[in-house]
Amino acid sequence: MTRRRALLGAALAMPAIGRAQAPWPEKPVKIIVPFPPGQAADILTRVLADELSRRWPQRVVVENRGGGAGAPGLEAGARAAPDGYTLTAGTSGTLSVNPSVLPRIPYDAERDFTFIGNVAVLPLLIVAHPSFPHRTAQALVAAAKAAPGGIDLATAGPATSQHMSAELFSHRTGTRFNMVHYRGSGPAMADLLGGTVPLMFDSVTSSLPHIQAGKIIPLAVTTPDRAPQLPEVATIAETVAPGYGAYGWTGLVGPAGLPETITRKVNADLNAVLSEAAIRARFLELGATVAPGTPDEFGAFVRREIAQWREVARIANVRLEG
Repeated sequence: MTRRRALLGAALAMPAIGRAQAPWPEKPVKIIVPFPPGQAADILTRVLADELSRRWPQRVVVENRGGGAGAPGLEAGARAAPDGYTLTAGTSGTLSVNPSVLPRIPYDAERDFTFIGNVAVLPLLIVAHPSFPHRTAQALVAAAKAAPGGIDLATAGPATSQHMSAELFSHRTGTRFNMVHYRGSGPAMADLLGGTVPLMFDSVTSSLPHIQAGKIIPLAVTTPDRAPQLPEVATIAETVAPGYGAYGWTGLVGPAGLPETITRKVNADLNAVLSEAAIRARFLELGATVAPGTPDEFGAFVRREIAQWREVARIANVRLEG
């Protein structure tokens, strides 16, 4: 009788064991990058995906969904099932600038996502052609105030991080420039190198080789702290506009309703990857600085960014069709 009861108990226990939830992830995880291959967010996300694939029992794959200022890719991420198998690379443009300058976007940056963690920030620089007579942010501000709207300043296009950073600079320093918008950073840099335009806001990534070759001159860094790649270049905040901070950034989000257990696990593993010396060095090579933190910190950061760029867009009257 005792043996029968033991067998019966074992039989009843088996279905319960079968119902126990297996550890996440049980299948490959996809990260949507809302831009074509080769852009900064894509490169950084692929480095991250490779490292997470080594830590998890399943592969992490990157899916590029470019076009529409990143809005279609963000929409796909927002509409994915909240099970952790579709994550999205959210950026300064898609999560903070788009809501500020586009009258219609197919997602709500603050409500449609679960914030997991920031990945990296990408400092910008004010760079000038060698023929430009000013070598510091202080001298630039003085010259711009002496000739309002008289200095051409190239951007990678309307409402890009370069353009919005320049508008914030103008607002904070009481200056006005003639904004010359290009279709991307590449054409703008080509004209800066050729001397067609004297000044530009651009990323450390694309500017650094030209700075090292002596073809352009760095005047100031947009991040609150100096860029590790150019420690001798002062920041805008420490010279002409205390508290100024503008940069590109890339973080990781999931759909709204992502279980907290998955959010915390991905955040912990993300921060573990970002703490590795080899990853920090690789990001520096790419012009980025790792930015580990908690989900709550990342969410608060995104909300501050939205508020800042919404105010800049209002003051500078920056508005795009969409």
